[in-house]
Amino acid sequence: MAKKIAVLVGSLRKESFNRKIANELSRLSSDGFDLEIIEIGNLPLYSEDLDQSPPQEWTDFRQKIKNSDGILVVSPEYNRTIPGALKNAIDVGSRPYGSSVWPGKPGAVVTSSISSLGGLAANHHIRQAFVFIDVPLMQQPEAYIGNSSQIWNDDGTAVEETQKFLKDWMGAYEKWVNGFSKS
Repeated sequence: MAKKIAVLVGSLRKESFNRKIANELSRLSSDGFDLEIIEIGNLPLYSEDLDQSPPQEWTDFRQKIKNSDGILVVSPEYNRTIPGALKNAIDVGSRPYGSSVWPGKPGAVVTSSISSLGGLAANHHIRQAFVFIDVPLMQQPEAYIGNSSQIWNDDGTAVEETQKFLKDWMGAYEKWVNGFSKS
């Protein structure tokens, strides 16, 4: 049975480079992995006041994360940190206190930027949040994709060099997930 990987894309833009990267990772993954982008743009902002009767969007999101075998985040960097929608999704999944859906899901982070820095600060901020919510993260190889507006062929696929990097990176993530055992 294929491993179900929940993919969170930090950018809400329909044609975002991060969504394209997530789609490339899905295309380049092995048959043993089923990557599904879990939409986060429709999640109402987290407020503890709503925990008694949570919005259906929260319930659906939490169930998808709970049913996944791993977590993959593909995100841009906004103002040297993570996008608000991604932070909200992390918060929605981690609440109410004591009922987090995140613990023990092997995770990984890919960040990209139209600058040459590749979302370095966002990558580390996502990692910091995931450490707290008990998502064990793949440490190596890291994935910071710079100049993300310039890595695409006319048909929408990544250029050969980027495809090779993403395929190798995805292979490492698959190995990480397959070798992961929750203690």
